[in-house]
Amino acid sequence: MSTQVPKREEVESTTDEAASSPGKQRRDTAKADRAGQQEKQREAEERAKANEDTVRIKVFRYDPEVEAKQEPRFDEFHVPFEKGMTVLDSLMYARDHYDPSLTFRHSCRQAICGSDAFFINGSQRLGCKTQLSELDEPVRIEPLPHQDVVKDLVVDMDHFYEQMHAVEPYFDPDELPDGELEEQRQSRANREKIKMSTRCIWCGACMSSCNIAAGDNQYLGPAAINKAYRFAMDEREGEARKQERLKIIEQEHGVWRCQTQFSCTEVCPKDIPLTEHIQELKREAVKSNLKFW
Repeated sequence: MSTQVPKREEVESTTDEAASSPGKQRRDTAKADRAGQQEKQREAEERAKANEDTVRIKVFRYDPEVEAKQEPRFDEFHVPFEKGMTVLDSLMYARDHYDPSLTFRHSCRQAICGSDAFFINGSQRLGCKTQLSELDEPVRIEPLPHQDVVKDLVVDMDHFYEQMHAVEPYFDPDELPDGELEEQRQSRANREKIKMSTRCIWCGACMSSCNIAAGDNQYLGPAAINKAYRFAMDEREGEARKQERLKIIEQEHGVWRCQTQFSCTEVCPKDIPLTEHIQELKREAVKSNLKFW
């Protein structure tokens, strides 16, 4: 095999061809784009720091797919403050102006979808409902505790959904109305009784705050038990179905695991009296097992 060094003309020709290759051009363009993006981020952060009316947020970061980001850390951002600004607003600003890789869930921005539950300054809250003006700085934003982190502020909700479905959250009445278009009527008093339990938005904040759920992976949890309450206490539920539902929630990892700490009730963004509902289901379970003969 020849080890001859190419002539100068050949070297220059080869270099020119490599420099003009499509792959080289794409890499140069991507590099320039990254440099431009980084420069924009630096400029935005400098403007924010220069603005006296800013909020400092510290956001949990973790990305298992990127080797340099596999070690959990906190990134700090200075966000320009506006009246009425929420924690979710600040995260969106940080993502759009500083770091597009910042990952979190959000949807309706009206405290209805339950997507943006975070651990904010040591408490489970909805990002879209929490006002920055009510928080001490720096605002510390973390993913929900006691759940596996997928990336940054996103947690795996599969187990939570499994627990919710475990109580079989659907109606099974003994009888249906005779008329095809006739409604299945409910009294006003009964509607008032279960009204609060219907407000659950499946955010997972209560489950995350529960010490029992943290130590017992099989515990149904306050959200699932509340869902069982919503059907078991509805007068339209069939009696046989109600007894089956009570058997589900009075199992070893059901209502009797609750230690009445009220942590779930305190963090619920919809103000559902979760602990009260759990205690009432305990009473119903006891009554269903009493026999007089």
